Amino acid sequence: MIHPTAIVHSAARIGEGTQVGPYCVVDGDVILGDQCQLGPHVYLTGHTRIGSRNQIHAGCVIGDLPQDVRFAGGPTGVTIGDANVIREHVTIHRSNKVDEPTRIGSHNLLMAHCHVGHNTVVGNNVIIANGALLAGHVVVEDRVFISGNCLVHQFVRVGTLALMQGGSAISKDLPPFTIARGDNGIAGLNTVGLRRAGITGAERLELRRAYHLLFRSGLKMSEALSRAQNEFKSARSKALLDFVASARRGVCADRSPSSDVEEDSEETTA
Repeated sequence: MIHPTAIVHSAARIGEGTQVGPYCVVDGDVILGDQCQLGPHVYLTGHTRIGSRNQIHAGCVIGDLPQDVRFAGGPTGVTIGDANVIREHVTIHRSNKVDEPTRIGSHNLLMAHCHVGHNTVVGNNVIIANGALLAGHVVVEDRVFISGNCLVHQFVRVGTLALMQGGSAISKDLPPFTIARGDNGIAGLNTVGLRRAGITGAERLELRRAYHLLFRSGLKMSEALSRAQNEFKSARSKALLDFVASARRGVCADRSPSSDVEEDSEETTA
């Protein structure tokens, strides 16, 4: 099901039931899985591997050269999982290292005009809204929500179930379960996201206490982290503490007055 105006290299592998729309270009090193849909003017290049049931809308460019002045060439690529929706004019650049492809997981929504830089890794069930920009070597863990026009500096990590408010910008790691606000700021826990993920009231309460100790106690981070590691033992708290402990760029700091923080008032048995 290839439109007659599309240009598909004879070496490209196109899956069963996949539709290639008008004026698409698919280069020879591309593998495109079953039941995918390419809108008009999509360009797939590089050593790009795309799974099944992906919807790639008009004008997307996937697998083009990394925007890295030190890139010396080579058969680098992009790997994309299954059931993603990639909206209009999204750009996903291939990596600058052969053994380290740019990776997109499964069940993600990448909205119009967002950018995923070279060597970046995006997990599963992630939403990246319109105009958001991820620089090279970024790591975005599962179930993250990045709002419109957000900026993520190179080598930054965004922890699972974190949320970035619209227009926020980070050059330090964003801890799991937190909300980014402004420049390198956080404003409490992503309580709504935690509830939607089925995290219990008891777990949310422990996370809130860990957050307060780490970011609002006034202690140096090393001391607060040591105390928190002794006090909080749940799997969610451990994920938060391990993330903070492994940060090389530092972590975003709490910026909100206490009156501006969304608290979780549900019973611990919820």
